Amino acid sequence: MPARRRKTPSLPADETFFAVKQRKAVPHEFVLDAITALSPRTHPMFGCLAVYIGDKIVLILRDKRGETSDNGVWIATTAEHHESLRREFPNMRSIRVLGKKVTGWQVLPADAPDFEEAALRACELIIARDRRIGKVPKARRKGAGPENAGRGT
Repeated sequence: MPARRRKTPSLPADETFFAVKQRKAVPHEFVLDAITALSPRTHPMFGCLAVYIGDKIVLILRDKRGETSDNGVWIATTAEHHESLRREFPNMRSIRVLGKKVTGWQVLPADAPDFEEAALRACELIIARDRRIGKVPKARRKGAGPENAGRGT
């Protein structure tokens, strides 16, 4: 006697079965539009959107609902450039969410009265390849598995 095939219930072809996860809206998208000639790449980072030009990270775009104090455009820079950048961006400040008083990352706060103007000025500096903006990220370490233990990778 042939084996009986068990009937498997067929799934209804409703929309939820084929639903695709919606992508978050790009925060402060006008910034990407302003530097589009440089072919920026973006990557999600810490619930924000990191912006790269070539091998340098130049900005992070942040617009979080619950934690709004550091929303805006984060500028990748170093402490040695803070003073000169602050002359161009009087409302620029260190990122508070990082817990340090001064960090290399600086923010153009979204709630500042000159936010869009300042963000577009930062884009102009990036287009001009201003050396004060942008960092080459450190190389990622290989996995910390047992095969790499003690290698100092």
